[in-house]
Amino acid sequence: MIPTRENAWQLLNTYTKTESLKRHALAVEAVMRYSAAKRDHDPDRWGVIGLIHDLDWEMYPEQHCTKTEEILREADWPEDYIHAVLSHAWGMYTDVEPQHEMEKVLYTIDELTGLVSSTALVRPSKSILDMKVKSVKKKWNEKSFAAGVDRSVIEKGAAMLGVEIAAVIEDTIMGMRPVAAELGLEGNPASAATEN
Repeated sequence: MIPTRENAWQLLNTYTKTESLKRHALAVEAVMRYSAAKRDHDPDRWGVIGLIHDLDWEMYPEQHCTKTEEILREADWPEDYIHAVLSHAWGMYTDVEPQHEMEKVLYTIDELTGLVSSTALVRPSKSILDMKVKSVKKKWNEKSFAAGVDRSVIEKGAAMLGVEIAAVIEDTIMGMRPVAAELGLEGNPASAATEN
């Protein structure tokens, strides 16, 4: 079985009720789709994996990834999809190291979407649509800002991909822009006269 976005969305809604967690899943999906297209891979496959990556987080936080693996196996998902999902929590909840380029991207941008969202919300426009990399970089160095975002994971992921942090931030912003409305990050770009 090749899982479709509809399969993934139904599973996500079965196990995830919180709006913020659904928005996180949509943000990661969007960045994965953008990154796949940019790197000449299948956006649907990358997107589905991004959408489903935190499937068990709300209902089974103490069994994060373990429960997802169980749920996906029962649903007859392919092994490579399961491996990719498990690899996003490497060194935190699993010992499944990211191998494929897709897995490395997922590992890198998972935490970063949170920092990008938080940065957009404190800007005058409250929008990701007019946000630049420098805004996120400024907040990167404020350790008290979005303190739950593990910047060392993002750094490790960027190193695995062989790219600069700024490039990953750029891809994350660009990937999230098409779904800004669903993420609550459309804001009002026209209201901000200058870049924050």
